[in-house]
Amino acid sequence: MAASTLRYGRLRVVSAVAVIGFLLTSCGGSSDASDEVRVSAASSLSLAFAALGSAFEALNPGVDVVLNIGGSSLLREQILEGAPVDVYASASTDTMAPIVDGGLSDGNATVFVRGFLAIAVPAGNPAHVTGLDDFGNEELLIGLCDVVVPCGAYARQVMSRAGVEPAVDTNEPNVRSLLTKIEAGELDAGIVYMTDVRSASGGVEGIEIPDAVNVAADYPIAVIVEGPNTVGGRAFVDFVMSGVGQEILAGFGFVTP
Repeated sequence: MAASTLRYGRLRVVSAVAVIGFLLTSCGGSSDASDEVRVSAASSLSLAFAALGSAFEALNPGVDVVLNIGGSSLLREQILEGAPVDVYASASTDTMAPIVDGGLSDGNATVFVRGFLAIAVPAGNPAHVTGLDDFGNEELLIGLCDVVVPCGAYARQVMSRAGVEPAVDTNEPNVRSLLTKIEAGELDAGIVYMTDVRSASGGVEGIEIPDAVNVAADYPIAVIVEGPNTVGGRAFVDFVMSGVGQEILAGFGFVTP
């Protein structure tokens, strides 16, 4: 799969192929030996982890944080196939489980934030979607994430709890792809994370899902033991779990688990 690279200052963000980087000296490392930290992060974490990476780099001059952004299941498979990854942040404990169970993580994964789902519609809500019942309307264009990625599995749990059989027109590989189609008006509605609605900056509108049927998404993070920079990986995870890291995540709408 071809990779595209964006830059946030010195932070490199590589779509679906590559990966990041608290003070490396606090873990016994040095910047000249650990100048790049690779982090694979779920699509719904893209903006938050870009901010975390920039903050981490500011604390560690000379360190490059490389983000590999994609669907959690795709990122997991890359790690299982031997991709050079230092940190893996998933949108689901189930998706993380094979990494931990296979001995590829440095101990157990830690849940670092939690998110909830919301209905997303294009700005102005042209189809006049009001709630989950509309997802069973075959006259509407409805999108969900594919069932193999967390946002898709969570969405179907919500539908099951609500007693709605969704008339799905497209199953997207990750939440960013789904959100892009909703923003473009190609879909009348979809189910994404609340944080994605917030990050869209007016490109989509959100409709709350009732608490009784909503799903809490736990996001686990782990250091990959065979990664090229485990010292940097541990330092980055420490930063994510720190007060500063948690404040950054809260700024993007994530909540403490």
